[in-house]
Amino acid sequence: MLLTDARARFAALRRQTEGVQPDDLDEIWAALPTARVDDVLGTWKGADFATGHPLHQGLIDARWYGKTFVSPMDAKPLMCRDENGRLYSNTALGRGGEASLWEVEFRGEVTATMVYDNQPVFDHFKWVDDRTLMGIMNGKSPLVFHRSRHYYFLLERDS
Repeated sequence: MLLTDARARFAALRRQTEGVQPDDLDEIWAALPTARVDDVLGTWKGADFATGHPLHQGLIDARWYGKTFVSPMDAKPLMCRDENGRLYSNTALGRGGEASLWEVEFRGEVTATMVYDNQPVFDHFKWVDDRTLMGIMNGKSPLVFHRSRHYYFLLERDS
């Protein structure tokens, strides 16, 4: 798949409200360029794809906003809104921890990856465009896999 086709398909699947197939997301992922840790620092607004993964509702219930990457050793994977709408790092949801950023090989490519502190979970990132990342959650946690498939999400740079 060409990068232009992958971007168009990404946009279409992002708008889809149900029935997104993980195989389609895998095909898009394969066509995207890898990310480097230093290039993803900042605050990101998150969303996901309508694959039916149970994490979708869990993140809605937690009022998940997105992720903040302060530095390679200071990553906040679960930025949520409190009852008053203020952003905070939900370390309770992260089992008492946050995360760090590393460059890790996934599916034969080295790309920016967020490694959770207290969970066997990795979020791998690739560029869709200069303001959007596609993410795949990976790891041993039963939270990650649904019907033997990963959790797929996206991040948009917060301006």
